[in-house]
Amino acid sequence: MFKNRLFKILKTVLPLLLGVYLIWHSFSSLSEQDEIQFYKAIKEANYFWIITALIFSVVALFSRAHRWKYALEPIGHKTNFWHRYHAIMIGYLINYTIPRAGEASRAAMLYKSDEIPFTTSFGTIIAERAVDFIVLASLGLLTAFLSYDDFFELIGQIKEFDFGSTKEDHSSPIPWKTIIGSILITSFFIGLFLFLKSKKLRAKIIQFGKEVISGLFSIFKLDNPKGYLLNTIIIWVSYLLMFALPFYCLEETSNFPLSGIFLGFIAGSIGIILTNGGIGTYPILVGIVVAFYIGKDHPEHAFAIGTALGWIIWLSQTLLMIILGLISLALIPNNFSKENE
Repeated sequence: MFKNRLFKILKTVLPLLLGVYLIWHSFSSLSEQDEIQFYKAIKEANYFWIITALIFSVVALFSRAHRWKYALEPIGHKTNFWHRYHAIMIGYLINYTIPRAGEASRAAMLYKSDEIPFTTSFGTIIAERAVDFIVLASLGLLTAFLSYDDFFELIGQIKEFDFGSTKEDHSSPIPWKTIIGSILITSFFIGLFLFLKSKKLRAKIIQFGKEVISGLFSIFKLDNPKGYLLNTIIIWVSYLLMFALPFYCLEETSNFPLSGIFLGFIAGSIGIILTNGGIGTYPILVGIVVAFYIGKDHPEHAFAIGTALGWIIWLSQTLLMIILGLISLALIPNNFSKENE
């Protein structure tokens, strides 16, 4: 009992602490000139593009709520669109505090509003997660194909160059090689140890693999697979647009290459996985990618500009999700039957 409770606490607290540390470290390591450039970029950004990106974020959320209907109806459950939407938003809100708890919260909220059994709706969420994992993995492969040379050059630059210092001032560089290497090595060995030690974890990993495969094929068993696939396309195109459009808000990133946008999108997705809602990791990883590409034309403050853009994207999206999540938390009904009566 104590070990399980301790593991749950560590699973929640450690990613948060990592994110907070990375925020502190990145800002404390900026040179004075880079810090000025960072706040200048945020102040002078054209926020029309940020607002436009947020619109596509809402489109993705609405499409996700609509897509869920296609998975629930074949198993005999007709639900209200807004109830599905509120359940999804509350799930995202919970994920900012307890990683990976959003799926369970989402199923619990739909039970409160529409009295759909938890296990039934949770099964559709797992299948949905499997489908989205396949899409993200496919985008990752596409990114590797489009950015093959840039990817390995970026890795080399991380090893050789200290992002966060200027050409003239190397007094307070950010040791990205050490930070990223430590995270990857530590994560690998912890994961390997847990995989070998825990039968439960091995079973979960194997089960997840099976769920990914079954989730993919479950689409074609739906009453309307075309509708499900169409909404999946809308969701992920909207995700790409809500990431890409903010690049136009800064002059230095307005001509950013498509391959770099894909690479930044994947880097940001990894950041969201690493910490609660991507706190700390998302803007830093996106900043590294942006700095790599714009460093050729703006070498003096490349990392400051890249980090500023990463923070603009992350903060705008996070504030939107928190606000919409809190609204949904207030609006979702406690009991569907009583509401009808």
